[in-house]
Amino acid sequence: MDLAGRVALVTGGARRLGRAFVEALANRGMRVAIHYGTSRGDADALVAALAARGLEAAHFNADLRDAEAAAALPDRVVERFGRLDVLVNSAAVMERVGVADATVQHWNDVIDLNLRAPFFIAQQAAPHLAAVRGTIVNIADLGGLEPWPHYAVHSISKAGVIMLTKVLAMALAPDVTVNAIAPGTVLVPDDYDAEKRAFLSTTTPLQRLGTPADAVNALLYLVERADFVTGETVVVDGGRVLRR
Repeated sequence: MDLAGRVALVTGGARRLGRAFVEALANRGMRVAIHYGTSRGDADALVAALAARGLEAAHFNADLRDAEAAAALPDRVVERFGRLDVLVNSAAVMERVGVADATVQHWNDVIDLNLRAPFFIAQQAAPHLAAVRGTIVNIADLGGLEPWPHYAVHSISKAGVIMLTKVLAMALAPDVTVNAIAPGTVLVPDDYDAEKRAFLSTTTPLQRLGTPADAVNALLYLVERADFVTGETVVVDGGRVLRR
């Protein structure tokens, strides 16, 4: 896919890995719809920074835990930009809550944002994407491939994202390709100290942490050069999943 002039929607695009995805797609000449939940200041700053470089972007607020708000997002983007070529389902929450401590509210908050929202966004984006033979990239997680009992609901939700990717790939073929990225330690939490970072490095087969650029490279491959790939999950983890 030649990305210049096309339109991408990135959920959770104002901060952290989502922001890296937005910047990478904008650098390829895409017009980017930046979804945000509570990070209005970050979204404003990102749109302004891109505009200063002559790149087109706009931000869209929605609480994706609300199924109706999630489903309405693609049409809002098409109303603003006139089309939709790429959907990146990146918005998610990750909280350290184990099985014994998980509550119904915690379950709902995580599943609604991490799994239900990508489904309904993809459902409503599908006709727009099919019209231009577009693509969906879901952001899963290493926790969707291996059990993380201290992040129980998060791990379950990301395993669901991997299956969601396969289901959508079958349902939307041949007009839309659907793949996922499962990042490992490409962007660790801000509050991790040097000891925790060192532990992650030494327990990764490649003996180092990754960077957001590693996940960005996977995204660019999937949207630019993977026309004959669908239903796959690209693991970007330095080999951590091999430890088990």
